[in-house]
Amino acid sequence: MPYVRSGSATVHFVTSDISGPTLLLSHGFLMDESMFEPMREPLAAAGINLVTVDARCHGRTQTPEGEQFSYWDLAADAFAVLDHLGIEQAVIGGMSQGGFTAMRMALAEPERVRGLALIDTEGDACSPAELAFYRTFFERWCSAEPMAPLVAELAPQLIGGTDPRLWRTWTSRWYACDRQAIAPAADCLMNRRSVLHRLSEVAAPALIVRGSHDGTSTAQKSELLAAGLRGSDGVVTIPGAGHGAAWTHPEVLAPLLIRLVQRATTRALAYSPSVAL
Repeated sequence: MPYVRSGSATVHFVTSDISGPTLLLSHGFLMDESMFEPMREPLAAAGINLVTVDARCHGRTQTPEGEQFSYWDLAADAFAVLDHLGIEQAVIGGMSQGGFTAMRMALAEPERVRGLALIDTEGDACSPAELAFYRTFFERWCSAEPMAPLVAELAPQLIGGTDPRLWRTWTSRWYACDRQAIAPAADCLMNRRSVLHRLSEVAAPALIVRGSHDGTSTAQKSELLAAGLRGSDGVVTIPGAGHGAAWTHPEVLAPLLIRLVQRATTRALAYSPSVAL
């Protein structure tokens, strides 16, 4: 398994390991890098090297028990992966909390970010109502409460759709996980600060996508991203998709990502023809 050290974390990642332009994607909460696996083949067919990263407290990434972190730390982890692979510039993106990480990557090292893909995500901090919901939910999640009611509540909201077959990959992992281990990631989610006021600093081409049935990353939240990012052409809505559009509708999302990478690569070559892909 490929790993790289970043601060106190041992970060797990997967790369398609092809010579084309790189797209790095970060996953959503309570998921892992494999959520993007259905898109790996079509992206490779388009000549795109897909790199996916497990966030702290998720997947195979290893961190000291209970250690706190922020999305800025996850941004540094993703850059450590690119450094390990010898990739200077990439199109970066993510779904939900992965989008929080991607935005901070674009703000921290804009010269390394050729394009930005924001999928079912937002740029603001938690509202008081959202914070109250999260506190209650995570208290239940980290307790001895039976999992079945929590899973039944979470799967439609986090993934979307009405077909349980779309959820089984993730629900089986939730049942098998260490429920308390997610606590630092929950704190990171709840304590994040808004970056909306800084989005105008990002000049790279930007793709903003949401599912039409996503009740978390609402149309209004997505429009705020589009308004703040200079490289955005507006919001693309995937009909019938929920919060997990990247998992449930890869056949729709993959062509959108391919077009973003092509657009970003053409722009990069126009500005700096000598830069290697």
